[in-house]
Amino acid sequence: MRILYFLMLICVVISCKKDKKPSEVTNNEKSTLIFPEEKHFKSLKQITFGGDNAEAYWSFDDQKIVFQSNNKNWGVNCDQMFLMNFDETFKDKKPPMISTGFGRTTCAYFLPDNKHFVYGSTHLVDKECPEVPLRKNGKYVWPIYDSFDIFVADLQGNIVKQLTNEIGYDAEATVSPKGDKIVFTSTRTGDLELFTMNIDGTDVKQITNELGYDGGAFFSPDGTKLIFRASRPKTEEEIKAYKDLLAQGLVEPTDMELFICNADGSELRQLTDLGNANWSPFFHPSGKKILFSSNFEAERGFPFNLYMIDLDGKNLERVTHGETFDAFPVFSNDGKKLIFSSNRNNGGGRDTNLFIAEWQD
Repeated sequence: MRILYFLMLICVVISCKKDKKPSEVTNNEKSTLIFPEEKHFKSLKQITFGGDNAEAYWSFDDQKIVFQSNNKNWGVNCDQMFLMNFDETFKDKKPPMISTGFGRTTCAYFLPDNKHFVYGSTHLVDKECPEVPLRKNGKYVWPIYDSFDIFVADLQGNIVKQLTNEIGYDAEATVSPKGDKIVFTSTRTGDLELFTMNIDGTDVKQITNELGYDGGAFFSPDGTKLIFRASRPKTEEEIKAYKDLLAQGLVEPTDMELFICNADGSELRQLTDLGNANWSPFFHPSGKKILFSSNFEAERGFPFNLYMIDLDGKNLERVTHGETFDAFPVFSNDGKKLIFSSNRNNGGGRDTNLFIAEWQD
């Protein structure tokens, strides 16, 4: 889970707000999806058409995509995992579900063989969808379910291995492009920290150890670095509030910055200092820039747009120009396409859909 439910609540708040009109022409072809300033999008294709669809990740050969959705028309009551071919859309059909259909799932990611994937699920503890508290003491909160563990499944949905079985939250797993390591977030040491393990679940190592929520980590294209988002409570009041919420299985995901380190946790440093929520980072194919979502320019918590920044924190550039929500950007392994989630083109409603852009630098 990478802050999706908190952001869906924001989308409810802004559902009656109209996006500015997108560009009508892109590369001499009509497009009602791309805004005039979005120069990095050569073309843009909408993939889903209803529900909340997010965290879409490419197979290593870029032929398939796994994503999570709570689209009730697909027979689910909370997020489950679905599979698609890279060139499919789902306006009039349903993709195959490849999770169990029980509990709540989050954060699927392909393994190097393109035949298996890892994901987090609560189904071993409860087959029903867990409750989703969204407010505590008047503030937005996000649940951290102790029932999440990380599993390996095949593309028919059969679980073939359980990778974690520690007490507490284990989720947010992503795989190195080198195909040798998994990074994930866990509460096994009492705080929300990053860990790595081999793709078979062995050799677990703790990567971060500062108080705060470290999560949503991704490897660089060469597998040598990690980019992630984190909260860092500093004052006594902030620390107490963070610890009190965590003891209840909750976090407040409204104040986060991006951090970067080597894959072993060394040379950790803060990349952004923008304020508000900076999150869902992903490396540009060059390995020299980070694409991420942020509401740092927002006055009322929205909009969220995509931004790009160099690894030294310089040359911040706004990539999308909507007035609601753009997030979860993920490049294909060949660097030619970008998939992300957006509220654009949803008729002013609440749906968050997947879009694939042809990327141009």
